[in-house]
Amino acid sequence: MTKKSSTTAETKNEPVAGGHSRAPVNAPLSAEAKIDLYRQMIRIRRFEERSLRAYQAKKIGGFLHLYIGQEAVAVGCCSLLGPNDHIITAYRDHGHALAVGMDMKPLMAELYGKATGCSKGKGGSMHFFDPSRNFWGGHGIVGGQIPLGTGIAYALKYRGVKGACLAFMGDGAVNQGAVHEAYNLAALWQLPVIFVIENNGYSMGTSQARSSAGDLARRAEPYGMDWGMCDGHDLYEVRAGIVKYLERAREESKPSVVEVRTYRYRGHSVADPDNTYRTKVEIEEYRKTKDPIQVFQALLLAEGVLDEGRLAEIDSAARAEAEQSAEFAEASPYPAVEDIQKDVYWEEDNPGEKKSQGRIFFD
Repeated sequence: MTKKSSTTAETKNEPVAGGHSRAPVNAPLSAEAKIDLYRQMIRIRRFEERSLRAYQAKKIGGFLHLYIGQEAVAVGCCSLLGPNDHIITAYRDHGHALAVGMDMKPLMAELYGKATGCSKGKGGSMHFFDPSRNFWGGHGIVGGQIPLGTGIAYALKYRGVKGACLAFMGDGAVNQGAVHEAYNLAALWQLPVIFVIENNGYSMGTSQARSSAGDLARRAEPYGMDWGMCDGHDLYEVRAGIVKYLERAREESKPSVVEVRTYRYRGHSVADPDNTYRTKVEIEEYRKTKDPIQVFQALLLAEGVLDEGRLAEIDSAARAEAEQSAEFAEASPYPAVEDIQKDVYWEEDNPGEKKSQGRIFFD
């Protein structure tokens, strides 16, 4: 990746030009490793489609922020994580959760608000977590996760651990004051954090062109941080673009900002309209020429890694897995009323180690 990238897909049946498959980080990938990356993207897409159907059937309440169209970003970035690397993201978090290896069943159960969910049915779509995988969740406050990701990076440096934190945000979050405060501290203290801007072009229903001046990644310059840009519909390019910043964070404890140009097909949330602020032509043009699954599929077919039979097999398995997750969610119980005050304050859940005085909860 360079600070200027021009990689595009001409049609959905032609591989992306530019040679990112030959980048040092991608060239050693085995056929099975490439297939697994493709499988992860398909699993995200099918999970999202199944959750949309559940929402439309009124099985899911609240918000549902779908990741459809951005799958290559989460899969490409998370495929580079090592044992001491961490990840934190915003409310559009389903893709990241699956990319770090979380099981579909507790994810779907969380959407249904069931006790078997990954956050015990108390978090919903915006708050998937799995500390065992160094996944510190989705966060509903715009930009609120960025200071937290900076704190994770601080902890790594303080403890002398060679690791990094990938802190994801949308293009709308870059205008939040807390983001710039985090930039300042990351640069001042030289923390091993990579701020990844998933620029899908729209902050809710407002286009980036109307809300944010200049290249978003370039805002790193006044803080003396490295920055770069890449196209998020090409998984190979995402991996090639992110890896050098990830390695620099681990080895030199240096922060950076990377803007990944991507796109979402659905509304900000599925409760929002898809095309009142953009045309159907715009959506279909991206779907036709830059759909990340179609782009990677075309590349793997051209490489001889996949054939039509294997494609059908992978897709069928992903659909079945998504359906099974919905069945699991349907069959799961709701949280008990007596659990309403659990998982709120650590001291209340561990009374033997409580140090504060007085009551925390009031009737």
